[in-house]
Order: sequence, then structure tokens, then C-alpha cells
Amino acid sequence: MLIGWHFLYEGISKIVTPGWSSAPYLMDSKWVLSGFFHWIISHSAALAITDILNIWGLILTGTALFIGLFIRWASMAGAAMLFLYYIANPPFIESDISVQGHFFFVNLNIIEAVILVFFALLKKDYT
Repeated sequence: MLIGWHFLYEGISKIVTPGWSSAPYLMDSKWVLSGFFHWIISHSAALAITDILNIWGLILTGTALFIGLFIRWASMAGAAMLFLYYIANPPFIESDISVQGHFFFVNLNIIEAVILVFFALLKKDYT
């Protein structure tokens, strides 16, 4: 439920922030897939689609996790988003983007992603 709240909050905060864009985060990418992330920035339509998918992915995933609906699907979607965030700006590469903490390999994105993968793999047996 708390991870759902975190996703939902992040999605809503992006909607209410005037002019929010994923461009600065993607531009700072220096690791695997950085060429793809930079390509997204160079195409305004791709960037607009990425921003919409990011915002609504966070909101829908967060809502589903928060209220306990489609947990397996929401967990897989959330883990995929978190792994992409990690790949774009891992903590072991110097970045201009503000991150939570300065952990060498493990950060909030990885911790939440691993928990969501665990949720996605759980068998549905609540007896």
C-alpha cells in the first residue's frame, strides 16, 4: 500500500507541476540506453508520449497498488518503471539529478522494484 501511495504521489505531483517534463532526467543519462533516452528528448512527440506514459503509469500503478486491485499487473508495471529509472540514472554514475541518498548500487528504485517483483511472483493464496 505504501509503495502504491509513493507511485500515486509521484504521478500527481508531476501533473500539478507546471511545465514538468522527463527531459532533464533523461538528458542526464550516461549509462545503458542513454542513446535511446537522448533520442526521446530530441523528438518532441516521443518526449510528449514518454511524459504522458510516465505520469499515467505512476498514477494508475499507484492507484492499483494502493487499493489492492490487479496487484500482479501493477507490481510488474511498477517494477519495470523503477528499473528504467535506475538504468537512466544509476547511483554509481555521477549525475546532476537529485537522488534520494548516495548509495553506490542500491537505492530506493531498486528496493521498491525488488519488492514489486516479489509481489508479482507471489501465488494468490490468501487462506
